[in-house]
Parts: sequence; structure tokens; C-alpha cells
Amino acid sequence: MLCQFTFKNFKSYREETIFDLQAATLPEFSDTLITTEKATPLLPVSVIYGPNGGGKSNLLQALSCLISTVVLPIAQLKTTRSSIILHQAVDNTPFLLDDNSRNDPTEFLIYFRTMENEFRYYLSLLKDEVVEESLSRKLIGARKPAQIFQRKSDKITLGTSIKNKSINTSVNAKMPYLSFLAINYNIPVITEVQDWFESCIIRNYANPNIEHQIMITDDQDIQYRIIRFLNDMGIDIDDYRFDVEDNELYIIREIDGKSFELPFAEESDGTKKLIAALPVILLALLEGRLVIIDELDAKLHPKLLKYIISLFKNTNINKNGAQLVFTSHDMSTLKNTVFRRDEIWFAALDREHSSELYSLHEIRREDNERVNSTAAYDKQYLEGRYGADPYLQNMLSGGDWK
Repeated sequence: MLCQFTFKNFKSYREETIFDLQAATLPEFSDTLITTEKATPLLPVSVIYGPNGGGKSNLLQALSCLISTVVLPIAQLKTTRSSIILHQAVDNTPFLLDDNSRNDPTEFLIYFRTMENEFRYYLSLLKDEVVEESLSRKLIGARKPAQIFQRKSDKITLGTSIKNKSINTSVNAKMPYLSFLAINYNIPVITEVQDWFESCIIRNYANPNIEHQIMITDDQDIQYRIIRFLNDMGIDIDDYRFDVEDNELYIIREIDGKSFELPFAEESDGTKKLIAALPVILLALLEGRLVIIDELDAKLHPKLLKYIISLFKNTNINKNGAQLVFTSHDMSTLKNTVFRRDEIWFAALDREHSSELYSLHEIRREDNERVNSTAAYDKQYLEGRYGADPYLQNMLSGGDWK
């Protein structure tokens, strides 16, 4: 489970930026939180709004860059532990609109939680080489973390938990030491971290090819769940099958007692996206994975988007701490009946064309009070009160076209 992600000097983000999934002390939707004894409750969902070019996608790409940097070397050498890896490579690119930052390293710091432990992993990259790296662990509820390893340039220091295992501390400058350990050794603490990174799911629905990447399973129970969820969303299908010879997915519907098959390609864009996305979402819910999706709302009816959000916020369905992080332009779900204030984030450019990120919970009104939980979030956002769309109000009012 993701607790907090901090990064600096990545694409449109020049300054240190914090994305926090630790729940604030708020009264709304307290029954939807992911709770662990002796630990801060975590958010099951976070959404990022903002104008095109404001930095929404770059936030997700920063998180994806860290995850893929760790996992892809392991996957390339076929030493992954998970049978299903759903990642996309993201290049490390610094903030280029500044003479200093373009030559400075990009920094990532992530806190995440497993069943019993909380981990802190730091990675600093300059171009495609590792500048610094460290990993520490502490038991949930404990105060003091234990260092697993620390790396500064070509010098690596091992913590006491792995120091006496005859471990090589010489590694290629382009490979994270975490990946190196996962590839070459069977160390329980490294395996635990590797499992978490591999479990993360990264999807970008701005890329139309993603909608054609469909997970097919022979598991009858999972097939039944997928069909049931589709039916709940108003997509009336009775079954589906994949024809190996045709390399084609067929959707099956029964009408007046007779079965009809329709090629997947003939379905509507919205239906195709749901059929592609639902197996991924169901996998996350069943196994407690983190799902990172850019433009989840694209081609989806608002009611369907709201239904997907509700799956993660329903603790009877989301029993294993799955989390959904996504970008959206959909105003119909920007409401106090859908999200907590700390689940809503905004990304926008400042005067120096550097992205800023902040949550609705952080915003203060003119009287220095926080935005009320009963406020009309969508209306206030469109009025420009949250600062994430500086040109939108002018566009809606007609603007000055001279």
C-alpha cells in the first residue's frame, strides 16, 4: 500500500513535490479508509485534476518512472516473482526550463506498507545512472527504522540484516542496487520489497493501444466476476471467449434464448475500454494492488467512472487494501458525495512554468478556513477558486477574443 511519494526535478516538476495517501483527520467517508493497527489509515482512492499541460500525467509518470526503473531490469532477466507484470517504461527526464535543473539529478522517495512492515526507498538518477539509493524498513508501529542498504555513487554500505550474507557490493552504475539484489539473491526483506514493486499496475488510457491489451483468464470465478461487474455497469453481456486461431475476442449475448457473438472490435469505445480495464481493476481488488491510471475517465460514462471509484471505497469488496490513483477531467465526480477532501488533488503550472501539486484539503478560503466538506467542489473549481485552471473561468465567460 502506498503511503507517500515525494519527487523532485522530473519533467514539469522542478521543486520537491509530495503526494500523500495517508488520510487526514476528516469526518467524511471514514468507513472507506484502509486501516491497519498501529498505523495511519490510508486512502483507497486519489484523483488528480487540472488543465492540460498542468502536470497531472507527469505526477503519475514520476511514480511510474520509479517503479519501472526498479522492476524492468528484473523483468528483462526473467527473475520476476509475479506472474502478471503490468508496467510501462517511463524515461527519467529532468525539468528542462532551467539551466541548473537540467543538469541536476532527479530524486524519488517512496514510503509503502506491506502486511507487517513500512519501507522507505530513495533513488536519485542523473541521466540514466544512479547517484544515490537507500532502503530502510521498520515494523508497523515501531519508531526507529533499520537501514537495509545505502548507496552513494559507487560506494554501497549494507545494513546489519543483510551484511553477513556474502553479498556483492559492486554493481553497474545504471542499475538500481535493489534490482541487483532481487535478481541475484534470495533475501526475504528484498523479496518483500520486490513483490510490492512488481504488484503495482500502470496503465495509460491516453494511449489507444492499451485498450487492445486485454487480460484473458480461464478461471471461471474471475470470468463470472468480470461479467457481473459489466452487467452492474449496464453492459449487457452473458459471456465472452477468445478464439486462438482468429486471435479475436468475441462478446456473447443471449437474445430470446439464442446466443450471438460479436467481435470485440465492433463494440462501442466505452464498452471496449471497460472490458479492457475491468480485469485489471478486479486483479487489483483481489490481490490488494496499487493501480495507476492516466485518463481513466476517457470514453467512460460518468456513472461508470463513479462505479469504479466505489469499488475501491467499498471495504466489503476492497478487502486487501487495493488503491486507485488516476487523473481525470470529469466534473460530475468532483463532488463531496464521491470523494473526501484529501482524496482530491490539483496540478497546475506556476508563473515559471513549473508544476505545483496540492490537495483540496490543503486549500484555505479567504477567511483562512479550509474548504468545507459540504461545498460544491465542481462549481468552485470551475469558478477558479482552487487555482488549478487559471484560464477556464475566462473561457466559460466568453473571454476576450480581440
